[in-house]
Amino acid sequence: MYAYSCDMPGNDGVTKTRRQHAILSLVQDERLASQQAIRDRLLEVGLDATQSTISRDIEELGLAKVHDRDGSRYVAPGAVSSAGSIPLLRRALIEFALASVPANGLLILRTPPGAANALAEAVDRADLDVVAGTVAGDNTILVVPADGVSPTAVADTLRAVTEER
Repeated sequence: MYAYSCDMPGNDGVTKTRRQHAILSLVQDERLASQQAIRDRLLEVGLDATQSTISRDIEELGLAKVHDRDGSRYVAPGAVSSAGSIPLLRRALIEFALASVPANGLLILRTPPGAANALAEAVDRADLDVVAGTVAGDNTILVVPADGVSPTAVADTLRAVTEER
């Protein structure tokens, strides 16, 4: 990766690489829920950047804004652990999963119309060892089991997730 110097007044020649590294460190160590919060923390550590620069940095770094029981925050790619995504999966399964049907080595999940994408995203984010991936339609999800895993084992895992407390 090349380091680009920020030519904007007030940035004191801080490189893009240095600023982006600082942003990654900050979101890994703290709950920062807005671009303004990131900007404020950057200022506290001596790095000045405009909101539009921070917005571009967030995009380039692939940061995601996640919501959990404590509110929202930015996270780095891969920073949301599977354990942190299980409560999301549990809620999505309880709310949207109507039925599961094993079929030809795959698992079909039925949802109300328009809910398949939300449930498939929750399954994918949970990063379950038994699931290779999902494909969602409007009210149907195709769940592809990981190599050597039966669709029944995937269904049992999803059922266990809904029963955990």
